[in-house]
Amino acid sequence: MAKGILYYDVGEQVDVHLLIKSATKGIASNGKAFLTLILQDTSGEIEAKLWDATAEDEAAYAPQSIVKIYGDIHHYRGRNQLKIRNIRPKHEEETVNISDFLETAPVPKDVMNDKITQYIFEMKNPKIQRITRYLLKKHGTAFMEYPAATKNHHEFVSGLAYHVVSMLDLAKSIASLYPSLDTDLLYSGVILHDLGKVIELSGPISTTYTVEGNLLGHISIMVNEIAKAAEHLQIEGEEVIVLQHLVLSHHGKAEWGSPKPPMIKEAEILHYIDNLDAKMNMLDRALERVKPGEYTERVFALDNRSFYKPTFHK
Repeated sequence: MAKGILYYDVGEQVDVHLLIKSATKGIASNGKAFLTLILQDTSGEIEAKLWDATAEDEAAYAPQSIVKIYGDIHHYRGRNQLKIRNIRPKHEEETVNISDFLETAPVPKDVMNDKITQYIFEMKNPKIQRITRYLLKKHGTAFMEYPAATKNHHEFVSGLAYHVVSMLDLAKSIASLYPSLDTDLLYSGVILHDLGKVIELSGPISTTYTVEGNLLGHISIMVNEIAKAAEHLQIEGEEVIVLQHLVLSHHGKAEWGSPKPPMIKEAEILHYIDNLDAKMNMLDRALERVKPGEYTERVFALDNRSFYKPTFHK
């Protein structure tokens, strides 16, 4: 298997196929256009600049295009960057496909689906169980494919489902220590809290925000989805409002994008579980790219800090 792009050291030469995740046009100080390319393979992504870009280059090097690149790895402003020496579109006879370059969750989709189904099966409250099952069935195909974000954490194929499965296991462990927690409510909050991202985001490849994503956001989208589900299922009662509150408050604070702060015990726990799993995913992904005794690149979402990998870590 070829070495992933993130595992090349500074100074190493690169001669590989990569998938263009995004391409952004800019104007350099000399007045000439350039493209900022985010390139990816199964190991992750790296930035590259294509200087003196022409209109033909813009067309040839659009998102979801596969390119052959020759260049080398440089370190720039705290992170590695690919310096392009030569770039061209993939030739038709070259047997590489988009799926060859997509990072995916480390757990198979059927295993994750079975696990989530079991958590729903364990719910005792019929109103919470029915709403959760209905919404997961409605959006299930996309839920199992989509990333959890465009960047920062779980930004890979099936990342959303993997994030939810990890959070469910965390929730179960925490509930065993604090038996006063309502596990039906907590498990449903975990499953539903980010489900609106299947409408907020464009899909698992070259992920961007949709119009609904930009104008409404996944939190508002999901609050509406819960209301529509309850109406369709003819479910009334406080459970509906409380589930909506869990979704509304899971970011914790207004400055973190939460319309309401947590005002129910399970909502408070949901916020901590979500935050913990996202941060551990960021840390694991950053630390797996460095050797023991080295520091990671700065992690923007973790206060732009670098993290040290102790020498006794394997």
